[in-house]
Amino acid sequence: MAPTHSDEPVSDHEGPSWVELEAQLSCADGAAAAAHLAAGRPIYYRDEQPPHPLLRKWPDGRREVVSVDDDGVVTVLGQVGP
Repeated sequence: MAPTHSDEPVSDHEGPSWVELEAQLSCADGAAAAAHLAAGRPIYYRDEQPPHPLLRKWPDGRREVVSVDDDGVVTVLGQVGP
């Protein structure tokens, strides 16, 4: 699915603001991530350490640095850890 574009200001959109969304995410307990891993699906997250790469973690514990283009295509840039 291609991303959509809107010329409307973000404040005109319904739903939580970025500040509210970040606050909700910072309180996450990891249950959703654990459920995805338990179901055999990878999770994606940003590393907390600069330069904050996008990481993909597999159910078997493997971690990869990845990039995702505008079409949603994931490219593996490297492996993390042993």
